[in-house]
Parts: sequence; structure tokens; C-alpha cells
Amino acid sequence: MVAAGRHRAASPGQLCRPPAAGDRPFALGRVGPVALPGCRGDGLTHWPLAKAVPGRLHRSGVGGGSVRCRLTIPARINLLGNPSDGVEGDHATISAAIDTYAGAVVEPADGVVLELVTRTGEVLERQRLAGLPPYPYEGALDLLKGAVNRLYAYSPQLRRRWTERGGLRIAVWTEVPRQSGLGGSSLLALLTLAGLRWFYDLDPHLHNEYVLAEMCQRVEARELGITCGYADRYVPLLGGLVYLDYRGKLHQRPLGEEPFVTYERLDRWTPDLPLVVVFTGLAHDSGDVHGVMRCRYLEEHADCVRGARKPFLVDVMERVGGTAWRGKMALLRRDWVEVGRLMAENHRLVDEMMRYCGLPGGAGEVNNRLIEAAVELGALGAKLTGAGGGGSVFALTRPGRERELVEGLHAVAAGMGLTEARVWRPHVDRTGLRVEGAG
Repeated sequence: MVAAGRHRAASPGQLCRPPAAGDRPFALGRVGPVALPGCRGDGLTHWPLAKAVPGRLHRSGVGGGSVRCRLTIPARINLLGNPSDGVEGDHATISAAIDTYAGAVVEPADGVVLELVTRTGEVLERQRLAGLPPYPYEGALDLLKGAVNRLYAYSPQLRRRWTERGGLRIAVWTEVPRQSGLGGSSLLALLTLAGLRWFYDLDPHLHNEYVLAEMCQRVEARELGITCGYADRYVPLLGGLVYLDYRGKLHQRPLGEEPFVTYERLDRWTPDLPLVVVFTGLAHDSGDVHGVMRCRYLEEHADCVRGARKPFLVDVMERVGGTAWRGKMALLRRDWVEVGRLMAENHRLVDEMMRYCGLPGGAGEVNNRLIEAAVELGALGAKLTGAGGGGSVFALTRPGRERELVEGLHAVAAGMGLTEARVWRPHVDRTGLRVEGAG
């Protein structure tokens, strides 16, 4: 999620590759179906990048003008348990990295140059920053500046090497639709953090993926005032289909004063999921939604701690978190019917919670209509990917019936007049962050 007005995103047409043959997703508002970027099995080209391996990227001469690296990172969906990822409750989620991507190029420069570009390199936003961090927040590229500011303040090693080796250019691109509920804003901050780690050859143990994920959450929550949890920050970096445990993280204390997320991979047993995603084309700001719900939740949680009868939100979020641990058992035995039932329960509880918190329409009329349509088309369950109001929904179907559901939901979206909607079949990305460097 991205706070409204902070960034100017590329249009869908700028971020999509040309159509390709094969089992392609659909996008509305164009002549016929077109390929949506980042979906494997659709005939599209994907970069063959090696996974970043901490401790194996050390090299000298970083600031000498001959070193350049490319990074890619996947988006995420929350299958079950959200929003109990340290936002409203500190319980658990089952989340997955999916093959829709953002990326960055990092290279030497005079000073600091931050850019938002299209996949083909067309510059959409650019800022050249003078002097040393911290840099002021001015709306444009604040996620990138927040990542620079936070890591610079945290890392003595970065401060030393910045002075020794000079500046850099970080150019980020994304094929994740803006405000789609797929964790797209976090990807830009994560790419910046990982790019700084690579470029300045920072100690990969002191600046490990857990630290970068936690730092990304602080960038959004503390630097930019965006209400958010932890799933969006861990899953893109580490990849896979995972069970995440957030116990002890409700109050979002400073780094080192609360546990890291416990990250348990499930894709050894269930390497992929039979899912279909629908991006409605309607923007939403999940920070606005969570800002309302988290404040109310913390008030009721404090009452509960003081001995009051368990309040509504505390009870609901315990049940939401329970869908994750039950779903873990169902996924391990590949009980798709039970996973679908739990998705429906998760969505019902969140919709009820949103209405209780005074959010008009709960999860959103359009989202709820698409979810109902997915079930009518044979989906085993469907729910929000993010915070509701716009964004995306996704549905679980039986393996082998994904394309049928894509076509059915494409027709439904068209009938609802969602001309900017996109419908596609995602796959689990089991790698997470990838870094390809050249020196």
C-alpha cells in the first residue's frame, strides 16, 4: 500500500510487456486479452537472475564506476490470517510470494540519484539529492528516501563506506498495480535497502534479511506514518509459501526490542497454489483502512489486558489468526476444500470487523461482488489480498481449473464495468529477492 498522493505510478500500459502466446491472463480496457507481466506459464520472458547469497557478494572497488547490479523482488498475497500480522493482533498468517515483480538497477553516481522508471527504463520520477542523509520527505520517492535515511542512521558501516566510496543511483520499476493490495509499496523500500547493502558491501550478517524486513516496516510506519504490519516486508525478501508467527509484535517496538517474525516454509510440501487474482483497477490506501482499525483494536486490547471482558475486535482477530494455523494443517495435507472454507471465514470476519469500525461497505461492495461471483463460478473460497475498499481479491480453485476461473472472472469484471481490471493466475515464487551483480 502507498499513501495517497505520495507517488506517481506508471500507467498499466507502461509497465506491461507485449502480449505473448500461451495461457495468458486478461486485462480489460484493451483490444482483446493482453499478457500481464510476471506470470509464469504464460509465455512471457523472465530474467534468469541468481539468488542473492549473503556473504558471496563481497568485492572491492564499489565506488569506482564499474559496478552495477540488478535486483528483482516478488509481490505477496496473504492467504489466511490477515490482518493479524502485527497490525490488528499479533497472531499468524499464511502468505506467499507470487511471480509479479518489482526491480531496481543500482550503480555508481555523483551524489545520490533516485528514480522511478518503467521496465524499459523511461524515467517517471527523478530526484538528485545533495549532501548526506537524512533527506527531507517531499512526496515524490519518499519510500526510497525513507529506506536510505533509516539504514544510514542504523548502520555505522554504511556511514563509513558512504564517505569512502561516494554516491549511487537507484532506479526502481514495478509491475505491481498501484494500491492493489499486493504489498507493492514495500517492494520499493526493500529494493532500496537491499541495493544499499549490495552496493556498499555491507556485512550480510549484521544486515541480514530479517533486519532489512524489520527496517522496511519502520521506514513505512515511523518515517512515513503509514499504518502497517510485517507480512509485506518479510515475504518478498525470503519468498515461498510460508506460515508466519507474529507473537510479541503488536506494539511495534524499536528494532531489537521485540522478536523477529518466525518464518516457516510450507512450499516443500505444497510448492504452488491453484489461485486466480483479480485486481479491480480501483485504488485504495490500506494505510487509511488500518489506521482506523488498529487504533480501535489497540484500545480494546488495552481494556482486555486490564481485565475487561474480551472485546469484539480482540475476539474476532483471535479467530482470524486461527484460520492461519488451521490452514497450515490443511495445506500440508492438500485439503483444498478446507483451505477454501477458511478463506471464506477469514473474509467474513474481516468484513464484519471493518463494518464494526465504521468503514463504509466493509471490505467494499465491488470486492464482495467479485468474491461472490468467484464462488458461483466454482471457487472453493475467495477473499481480499489486502485491506479492502479497492485493491484485489483472489480465489482458490481446484488444481487444473485455474484458466476456467480466469475466463469466468474476466467476464464478470467486464460486466461490472471494471475497465481497468486485470485477472490472472499467479504462481508461488520460491526464491524471493534476487541480485545479479557485475563488476
